[in-house]
Amino acid sequence: MVASATILTRSRRGAGSVRMMPTDDLSPCPENERLYRPVDPRDPDFQALAESIREHGVREPLVITLDGYILSGHRRFVAASIAGLPQVPCRLEPIHYGESSSDEIVRLLREHNRQRVKSLDEMLREEVVSVDRELAYARLLEHRERESDMSDRDLATLELPDRRSRKRISHLKQEMFDAVLRAIEERREFWPLSDRQIHYVLLNEPPLRNTRRPDSRYANDRASYADLCDLLTRARLTGDIPWRAIADETRPTTHWRCYGNVQSFVREQLDGLFQSYARDLLRSQPHHVEILAEKLTVRNIVERVAAKYCLPVTIGRGYCSITPRYEMAQRFRRSGKSKLIVLILSDFDPDGEGIAESFARSMRDDFGIEELIPIKVALTAEQVETLGLQPAMRAKRGSRQYDKFTSRHGDDVFELEAVPPSELQRLLTEAIDAVLDTDLLNREIDAEQEDAEFLETARQRACLALADMREEA
Repeated sequence: MVASATILTRSRRGAGSVRMMPTDDLSPCPENERLYRPVDPRDPDFQALAESIREHGVREPLVITLDGYILSGHRRFVAASIAGLPQVPCRLEPIHYGESSSDEIVRLLREHNRQRVKSLDEMLREEVVSVDRELAYARLLEHRERESDMSDRDLATLELPDRRSRKRISHLKQEMFDAVLRAIEERREFWPLSDRQIHYVLLNEPPLRNTRRPDSRYANDRASYADLCDLLTRARLTGDIPWRAIADETRPTTHWRCYGNVQSFVREQLDGLFQSYARDLLRSQPHHVEILAEKLTVRNIVERVAAKYCLPVTIGRGYCSITPRYEMAQRFRRSGKSKLIVLILSDFDPDGEGIAESFARSMRDDFGIEELIPIKVALTAEQVETLGLQPAMRAKRGSRQYDKFTSRHGDDVFELEAVPPSELQRLLTEAIDAVLDTDLLNREIDAEQEDAEFLETARQRACLALADMREEA
């Protein structure tokens, strides 16, 4: 302890005021190096600070405890000592270092240095401070409650009928079954697939649905599609097709990740620590860009492309409701960008064309976004012809856009699922690249690589610090 008893007594009466204190009576907080890098006299920035203090003195007061420990101003203190200043201005914090816990001192150091320019490493350590046990558990429960708002329900038990087994796949289905297996395997990188996507693959080279019936060639009709859905169901039940290969995106499920003990949770979290970081690659772009897709069935295809650019994706499921439109408008306004560019993917049918037009008109008329550029990425008449797509069905006469669409394109309509996944991704990628400044994007990618290096270093440090806990787990 360096501070004298005289200073302690005098300081109590002047807590919060600024006064000149002898440099020899001040001490750095030992906890400071837990958060911030030590002062390096060879650092050009520090040398400039020392020269300024030598010439002009200390302009910004240090913050110290009543017993003379520095809470804010360690660099100024070292610079003043090197410059030979006998006194420095200080503001007194009404606490004693000797009577405070180490965790309390760390928190004070962090709060008094919030506005200071820091390295990424210092910012990380600044956040890793003592945690209040009750607050931590309250936050855990709050997060869990947000995930699900469950209320009491009356439960009724169902009476099950007699057991009934599904028929196994007949050898008469072998040609169709083989075609289905090929379609699924060739698209493994896009798993899970939808029934509808496989349906369009079979239309390219239609197999026989029944090898004894030459007239049973797979077709774009309800009977063929129902036959396919039944075959996919039975094949998954028998294990011939992996469950993960097929999904129904229109019927999402929710499940909860639980743990047997805290050690297994810590182990999993450490293995993935800092792995979910994504830099905003579009922060320097002049325009705000988003993607709107009509159907859930193409979500996994679209999101794999969007993730590379950190682009928001909205699934409209037909005519998009007002809430997703409002949320997109809010994201655009928060971005501070000059224009909103919306890349739209919808079916090539009366409703698909109407969805694109209706969404753009609503963003302009309902939310006042005048600088709006809507772009139909897919499907277009040109793409239908170039890709040789199979029509899904006839246009619905009840559609508001029926007359306009059929007068220009005829009665045939085409679905997004008819486009091969890799082709849809190519179309979307080309559209994104066309509206972004690639030089700015590449700079952000370079910066993200630097961020990744820092985070990996931080992850390894954290893992080493918790090595004992991992061993116990």
